[in-house]
Amino acid sequence: MKNTINLIVNVNEQGKRIDQFISNNEKDLSRTRIKNLILNKRLKVNHIIIEDPSKKIKIGDTISLEIPEPSKASLKPYNFKLDIIYEDKDLIVLNKPSGISMHPGAGDYDKTLVNALINYDSKNLSSIGDKLRPGIVHRIDKETSGLIVVAKNNFSHEKLSKQFSEHTIKRIYQLLIWGKLRPQSGKIDTYIKRSSKNRQLMEVSVIKGKRAITNYKTLKVFENKNIPTFSFIECKLETGRTHQIRVHMSFKGNCILGDKKYKKKFKKIKNIDAELESNIISLERQFLHAKVLGFIHPRTDKKLEFESNLPKNLENILKKLGKACK
Repeated sequence: MKNTINLIVNVNEQGKRIDQFISNNEKDLSRTRIKNLILNKRLKVNHIIIEDPSKKIKIGDTISLEIPEPSKASLKPYNFKLDIIYEDKDLIVLNKPSGISMHPGAGDYDKTLVNALINYDSKNLSSIGDKLRPGIVHRIDKETSGLIVVAKNNFSHEKLSKQFSEHTIKRIYQLLIWGKLRPQSGKIDTYIKRSSKNRQLMEVSVIKGKRAITNYKTLKVFENKNIPTFSFIECKLETGRTHQIRVHMSFKGNCILGDKKYKKKFKKIKNIDAELESNIISLERQFLHAKVLGFIHPRTDKKLEFESNLPKNLENILKKLGKACK
């Protein structure tokens, strides 16, 4: 079955972008969903297919947006124990460990979080996104741990997506970086675009890309003559761009411990506690953890906020650094 939205442009709405116009009139549809439907040739203006979300509208234009009934993906269940923090009929909040991808992709097709969700409850996941991403409203990187929210139906997916697109979701991360940030607290406000040298990476740009804003503060500096200098940082996101914190820390010259993609060259570690050195060198992930996640419940409008402790391997590094600095 297909559902079609029909609208007519009035005098107060002429000159607007068509995706903005539809978003203003259809509050349950996120701007991202509208954009994807337009790019997939689901929009007609005056009976002509339009594929440009930025097209400006005129008085009297007739707008028809087709919303196809989503199809369930054929995904293999993955028997993986989910660390569920909260669940109701509309959503799941879970604590993702590092080492598991959010959804199937290149080189990782059947042992992802989506496959684990299919195994847990395949009948109650939203289906309006990509067919390989049922339930997935937002993502964190494979080697990042922490809190994510999963939509169990299309209603909650739309409502949550809108909060993400409007940047009203509360997201706080904790991380350990090489060196010290200068200033130790502040705001990083740049554009981020895909790297021209490596399409798998992102980079800061002066004029192109999407605006990315990271508020950061230094929680603790570990520094003495016997260890490399590290800083334990908290970042609060105003936007949620791909690899945003990793790119912004690298941009500042202070990449995250364990980040193999955005790493800088550092001096060789010498004369430090053998166990601490082993923990640092053998860390098979980036020291980046999604600690706090807050949002408005899509159905009840109640404000929800969740918090997750650092995984033990990251906590152990902090404890060892603390002892080394005494």
